[in-house]
Amino acid sequence: MGRPATKPAKLKDGFYLEIRNKGAKDGIKLYRDTKAKMLRTIKEYERAKDIIILGESKNGKWVNKEPIVHIAEG
Repeated sequence: MGRPATKPAKLKDGFYLEIRNKGAKDGIKLYRDTKAKMLRTIKEYERAKDIIILGESKNGKWVNKEPIVHIAEG
């Protein structure tokens, strides 16, 4: 068998979202390779779920450090 890996997983270049049930503390992370696909995913889930935009990743690093909570427009 051997030792388990201790190196953290690398992030792909693209956009990351976290989708949660309303009022939940944790959710699932979704990856989209383009901003257009990310916006389409937000529109799909915004009525039923809480969405947190984690941001864009380039070369394994976050472009913006702070996540943004998406608020659905009326």
